[in-house]
Amino acid sequence: MFNRRQLPIWAFLMGVVAPASPLSHAKEEAPFRTWRMRGGDPGSHQYSALSQINRKNVDTLEVAWIYHTGDIRSATTECNPIIVDGMMYITSSALKVIALDAATGKERWRYDPFKERKARGVNRGVTYWHDGQDERILFTAGSFLYALDATTGNPIKDFGNDGKVDLHKGLDRDVSALSISASSPGVIYKDLLILGSSVGEGPGPAAPGHIRAYNVRTGEIAWVFHTIPHPGEFGYETWPSDAWKHTGGANSWAGMSIDPERGMVFVPTGSAAFDFWGGDRVGKNLFANCLLALDAATGERIWHFQTVHHDLWDRDLPMAPNLVTVKRNGKPVDAVAQATKTGFVFLFDRETGEPLLPIEERPVPESDLKGEQAWPTQPFPVKPPPFVRQTFSRDQIAEVTPKARQAIEERFGGLKTGHPFNPPSREGTIIFPGFDGGGEWGGAAFDPQSDLLYVNGNEMPWILTMVEVSPEFEQGLAKQGETVYNIHCAPCHGTDLQGGSQFNAPGLKNLENRVSQPQVRHQIRNGRGFMPSFQYLTKKQEDALLAYLFDGSQKKTSESDKGTNAKSVETNKTPSRPPYTHTGYNRFRGPEGYPAIEPPWGTLNAIDLNKGTIKWQVPLGEFPELAKQGMPGTGTENYGGPVVTAGGLVFIGAAKDEKLRAFDKATGEVLWSAKLPAGGYATPSTYKVNGKQYVVIAAGGGQKQGTKVNDTYVAFALPD
Repeated sequence: MFNRRQLPIWAFLMGVVAPASPLSHAKEEAPFRTWRMRGGDPGSHQYSALSQINRKNVDTLEVAWIYHTGDIRSATTECNPIIVDGMMYITSSALKVIALDAATGKERWRYDPFKERKARGVNRGVTYWHDGQDERILFTAGSFLYALDATTGNPIKDFGNDGKVDLHKGLDRDVSALSISASSPGVIYKDLLILGSSVGEGPGPAAPGHIRAYNVRTGEIAWVFHTIPHPGEFGYETWPSDAWKHTGGANSWAGMSIDPERGMVFVPTGSAAFDFWGGDRVGKNLFANCLLALDAATGERIWHFQTVHHDLWDRDLPMAPNLVTVKRNGKPVDAVAQATKTGFVFLFDRETGEPLLPIEERPVPESDLKGEQAWPTQPFPVKPPPFVRQTFSRDQIAEVTPKARQAIEERFGGLKTGHPFNPPSREGTIIFPGFDGGGEWGGAAFDPQSDLLYVNGNEMPWILTMVEVSPEFEQGLAKQGETVYNIHCAPCHGTDLQGGSQFNAPGLKNLENRVSQPQVRHQIRNGRGFMPSFQYLTKKQEDALLAYLFDGSQKKTSESDKGTNAKSVETNKTPSRPPYTHTGYNRFRGPEGYPAIEPPWGTLNAIDLNKGTIKWQVPLGEFPELAKQGMPGTGTENYGGPVVTAGGLVFIGAAKDEKLRAFDKATGEVLWSAKLPAGGYATPSTYKVNGKQYVVIAAGGGQKQGTKVNDTYVAFALPD
């Protein structure tokens, strides 16, 4: 007779799962004992007071149930499940919302927002709200915010327009032709849903990232905070006078945290668009790259801190801040901790915004790109030290093999390096920590028992190379199309049309052998997957782009072509285009595909917020083939965050080796691991139903790590 613990996950995929148990309808429990929202609680602690699973028994964990969403898509499943009264709410890679019995994984209902079109983008979960018997699930998919009945999955018909609200509305200017979505769920304050957005970041026009609060019952906008200030508003003078009319970005895509007692919402924001050239947005650029403390009822600013001035490196604040309590002079102080892509942790008094650990403004290098005016200083926390390395020098080149080292050295020689704030350049600048961190969207976990903050870090160098764009169209339609392509398409598909980048964009050479011009025109206008809509391109620009992509070898298409959308946004007014584009988001790897810098390539860190020190740091993940060659514990790039528990454990997937691990939260020792059916590139959740504690994670694999895709959620529990 087999012991369930001895069976690999594939056995459970074949149908060996736990027996069904009835739904629990228990009332809401004490703090940190439920997981009713992304991050576990309003303060984004990613902490659970549950201790049934603990250091002594974690090695006996087994698969409790497995659920397949039925959606196999290259997009990564990044959802952090929430659990309410025995019901679990998740999203699939195709952005369907699904309700499961949290004890058994049995499906109760599902809702598909893309019944008549292909799914676009990613989604990190949903938001729950209730008032008596009125229970709602709010989530975003594409450019819409939806409200569903939490019991049935049916749309709330009197919310917005038949159950949904267009995210293009309420931004104080016409952005109907621009890309806007929301990858992270909003946060609830009373009857308000406070929501950020994801907008364009490239050289083309982009929507502003203003913060909006929606009435949960009606979908109406209750307040708007302008992250790009309007005339007369605080911070207006940190931009050119007309920036509010056309500049985009400064958006909050990473999620937020709420202090319900104080009525404050804490909002991390990202960079202004264009990410890598800011000659048209000279100044500090408030409130881009800020931690904002707002009045949750009105949207009024209480305080802010800008972590990067005039961002040129895509240094978005990548995660919801942790609302923590630390000790100062033996007394508890309510604080907010913000981890960053640069590997910094900033710590502030929650009410006043005063730094609780010292921060210095230090000089940084100037830019040599025309029109650019890099800000002369940047803020550096003195404590705690960065949890990832800050520069990549020649003596840190990885030596997986001598041949690999030689290839990396040859490429390294012509690049700018040596400072984390080296500006973008035409010869190529090493961005380290990379575009995905340092810290990333999986968030950090705070343990109120020890005042330790747990955060995973990436140590992958990237190369950013700027390309000058011809200021005027030259003769010939295809040549004009090359200019259009370099501005709008090259950042993902590459200046050589070879594809790649962090979005795994396909190559576009020999396009005429695969698709027709009408199909490509349709995709340009409507978007697909991670590709946004480019409706703002004029008909002339579309024609030129198609001529370039198809090498002028096919007959010019007309508006009557079958399958095209006849709408053309000829009247959209935008400022003159930037003089630069870039060659894409390119990881700096050796010829075997491993990071160019010596290990570790990914870490898990425990940071003491009382002392401002790193208590321990351990590698997160490994490459089995390198371990066999005598290189164990290299760490890997990682996406998804940790959960810390009163049972003495830190649970995290995230690593490229597709394992879920449990670390001893005091020492960093791995106490248990399980191979998942695909990469767990999401933050797990832990909860208790019918007296049993579970740990669940989305194991969808896919785009972020270039590993196999899957449609699986896996829940673990102790044996009966």
